[in-house]
Amino acid sequence: MTSWLTVRRGNAPLIVSFPHTGTDVPAEFESRLVSPWIARKDADWWIDKLYDFASDLDATIIHTAISRTVIDVNRNPTGATLYPGQQTTELCPTTTFDGEPLYKSGSELNAAEIPERRARYFEPYHAALQDEIARLRQSHPTVVLYDCHSIRSVIPRLFDGELPNFNIGTNSGASCDPALTSNIESICAKTNFSRVTNGRFTGGWITRHHGNPKNDVHAVQMELACRGYMREQSGPVAEGAWPTPYDPDYARPMRDALTAILTSCLSFARQPR
Repeated sequence: MTSWLTVRRGNAPLIVSFPHTGTDVPAEFESRLVSPWIARKDADWWIDKLYDFASDLDATIIHTAISRTVIDVNRNPTGATLYPGQQTTELCPTTTFDGEPLYKSGSELNAAEIPERRARYFEPYHAALQDEIARLRQSHPTVVLYDCHSIRSVIPRLFDGELPNFNIGTNSGASCDPALTSNIESICAKTNFSRVTNGRFTGGWITRHHGNPKNDVHAVQMELACRGYMREQSGPVAEGAWPTPYDPDYARPMRDALTAILTSCLSFARQPR
């Protein structure tokens, strides 16, 4: 692996993907950005801490340390939008979720840079996912790929109102068996958190590209609203006040539910078919 891409190889039929927790921005890019905080504002804050129990389940864990501002490994590599007609950010973002410019005037992203970033960061991440799926399929007939995400609860540019706590994405049912989706929904329904399946977020490129239920690879994206596991203030966030610190006690109810969800994913993968 590399200094920015890490793979914790487990033996269970479960892969846990962390595509947006990274905050590393190489100096060659950061010098062109409006500010270090703006560049990192939209990271999936503390998600790797929230899911750190995954290693106890002997899951394979794939993580990039590179910020999504450099390149978003959960976007279509061609640059085509995954959500036609809706606001979103690009493969190599030029704005924050709130629409603020990421690059200084005169230092804007050049389209000619994108293929190099794809080769440097995007392709190795997906090659790692594919390699680990293939490795686990040698010893398991079924594998579940669980893609971990979070986002602020209120971002008017991207969606109306307040996002549900659990946002389950299965590419509108195409990336995994309905039974797995139902198992996850049942666990969410037993909590005090709100949920939706294939609502505003139906799954990004990772779920859509690697999910192949006909060949027993089942992919699910879980987008968590930040308020479920961190002390998130409603409305716009400001430098110095975001992200709020990770509080294990506050996060425990969400973490307990996620532990049950990943355990259920393992049980699904191990069921005879």
